[in-house]
Amino acid sequence: MRVTADNERCIGAGQCVLTAPAVFDQDDDGLVTVLAPDGAGLTDAVRRAGDLCPSRAITVHEN
Repeated sequence: MRVTADNERCIGAGQCVLTAPAVFDQDDDGLVTVLAPDGAGLTDAVRRAGDLCPSRAITVHEN
């Protein structure tokens, strides 16, 4: 698994951080930052974060 985020699409809702705080954070502008691009072993939480993202800024790439 590989996780990417598109800051151009992010609206700063923070659902990703609430769902998988070990993998996602928000920068000073409130936009998503990927802390663990490999998903940090939290496959289900990362997929859920991608599903919950209202702007679809998170992409989960299955290997």
